[in-house]
Amino acid sequence: MLSGQNYVCGRALATVVFLSLKLGRPLFLEGEAGVGKTEIAKAIALALGRRLIRLQCYEGLDAASAVCDWNFAAQMIAIRTAEAGGGADRDALRSELFTEDYLIERPLLAAMRPQPGGAPVLLIDELDRTDEPFEAFLLEALSDFQVTIPELGTIKAPEPPIVILTSNRTREVHDALKRRCLYHWVDYPGFDQEIEIVHARAPEATERLSREVVAFVQKLRTEDLFKKPGVAETIDWAKCLLALDVIALSPEVIADTLGAILKYQDDIQKIAGSPAKKILDQVRADLAAV
Repeated sequence: MLSGQNYVCGRALATVVFLSLKLGRPLFLEGEAGVGKTEIAKAIALALGRRLIRLQCYEGLDAASAVCDWNFAAQMIAIRTAEAGGGADRDALRSELFTEDYLIERPLLAAMRPQPGGAPVLLIDELDRTDEPFEAFLLEALSDFQVTIPELGTIKAPEPPIVILTSNRTREVHDALKRRCLYHWVDYPGFDQEIEIVHARAPEATERLSREVVAFVQKLRTEDLFKKPGVAETIDWAKCLLALDVIALSPEVIADTLGAILKYQDDIQKIAGSPAKKILDQVRADLAAV
């Protein structure tokens, strides 16, 4: 199913995805940035024909921002209109203002609603960016698959959404939340698997270019860098090289395109020039020996 969406993964990850879908358990994916955690949610949604609802986490995210907001501008217009008409009943107006008509759905509430084609895929991305109070709220929401809106009451999902949580492990997520989920650490792929990924995502790349790109990136991951390149950067670099009609790596091409795989100036300065040429020579020697 995943390979049908050009998502290449190992047996262990495929198995935990299958179990998550079969048992209806949330799936918690942890790993370095750029290894394909977010992409797996997109692949599942496309393969199953479900709506993908994404909650992008950030520092300071609270329950209200994740569930819903009230359209205050529309409410104020309704109040002014009622006042201009005269004789507005305050209690009736209050009951009219806090209805679904003035509700702005956020991702968690949208995921609790029935969707065409079946329950949606709810992606809670980069959970480690939030704080513990939001984790506690999320624990309650995912336990019963329901959210409470004070003005409207409790809204429960008729069918639990397919929940995928991701973390780049910038901090530890609480054990209580992890226990609710099936867990998998998404690691950098091996050489052969990363070649498969490049073939799937950049099929125009020649075999030689694909092998050199993957081998070079994997060598970079062994260097002492502030941010090691992920699989996403491998794919981006291959596409950049294709756009330049490159058929094989050279020190000049690497120098011109290093910003596609390294995102910090200190890392670029450390690799640019003779270190990059040395890595390329080593890569070619290793590939020739295979």
